[in-house]
Amino acid sequence: MSLPVGLRALHHVDFRRFFGAQMIAQTGNWMQTVAQSWLVLQLTSSPFKLGLIGSLQFAPILLFSLASGALADRVQKRRLIVITQMAQGGQAFGLAALVASGHVEYWHVALLAFCSGLVNVLDQPARQSLVAEMVGRANVASAVALNSASFNAARIVGPGLGGLVIARYGVTPAFIVSGLGSAAAVIIFLMLRTHGVPRARSSDGVLADMRTGIRYALRTPEIRLTLGLLFLVSIFVFNFTVYVPLVVRTVLHLGAEGFGLLMACLGLGAVTGALTVGALGARRPPITVMFAMASLACSSLVLLSAVRVFWQAAIMLYFTGLFGLVLVASCNTAMQLLAPDELRGRVMSLYTLVWGGVFPIGAFLVGAVSERWGVSTSLRVNGTAGLLGVILLVGWWTSRDTIVQRREA
Repeated sequence: MSLPVGLRALHHVDFRRFFGAQMIAQTGNWMQTVAQSWLVLQLTSSPFKLGLIGSLQFAPILLFSLASGALADRVQKRRLIVITQMAQGGQAFGLAALVASGHVEYWHVALLAFCSGLVNVLDQPARQSLVAEMVGRANVASAVALNSASFNAARIVGPGLGGLVIARYGVTPAFIVSGLGSAAAVIIFLMLRTHGVPRARSSDGVLADMRTGIRYALRTPEIRLTLGLLFLVSIFVFNFTVYVPLVVRTVLHLGAEGFGLLMACLGLGAVTGALTVGALGARRPPITVMFAMASLACSSLVLLSAVRVFWQAAIMLYFTGLFGLVLVASCNTAMQLLAPDELRGRVMSLYTLVWGGVFPIGAFLVGAVSERWGVSTSLRVNGTAGLLGVILLVGWWTSRDTIVQRREA
């Protein structure tokens, strides 16, 4: 049976299994994210400390993602993913035990958030590279879009369900469900026939491998531009786990259910965006589309700063998720297609570095500005700064094209 262009990756049995495992694990992870953010606010009532948790969770990506990309090119990727998924489950069960025992403190959450980040930095380059190996280059765009859709469908279900569970039973069951989701994902990952064969070992060390990947990226203008746009939305737009709960509590004056529903609206917009990218097929997304999506995502954040009622926040978060995810999935697809097979793990580690590594900086800024001047001011500042950054990148790319055309004339 012929599938639409955006769904062709589903022809591959291993990708279907991978897709299902992702959905299960990520639904639990988003329940845990909601529960963790809510727990921190219950323990501290501090926007700054909530932002600090985000910084700790993503700090390992900033520190170690390049090395993890070199590692992903050297080891069997499926085995690494199974190990990291088991570790994520252990972290969720650990939080559940601490809360249930009544001994949980802020430093426990902070430490486990940092450990979760360490696991994630090992996991992401391997997972990104394995997707390309499962489906082949012709179906990379479809696989990336479907992978993003599964992640963001989980963002719809997980926070909505998590908000309901927290409102009725507290945060402990949300952590338990997250751990069970990781266990189920491990079982499915063990069924994959694609192991992610490591490249042939060379005499070069990890540092030399890292330099090779960085050198290739810096010599490829399209990758430099992609990373620049990704940096802007990562640091200014995608700190949802910090500013959404602050909007819910300090602007809308709602509880955990409202938090879960708004995160679900964000996820719904992101799923729409991911499926839009999938319709592009095997082509790299146009540069103009990427510029437009970055501008619209930043503009949505500025408009979000003006909301005062729930339905306004729901609409703006939907569009923020849509525009942001079209850009992020486009960046992922572009880098997968621009990277040679033997360098893909290292090139995708740069994607992970920029996508997740600047979150600590962004989360810290959102928390600090919100603590001093309020979350609405923080949203305005972030959205405006992101727009200015996009304008600078447009100017650089346009001037570069002009120089290239003059040389060719």
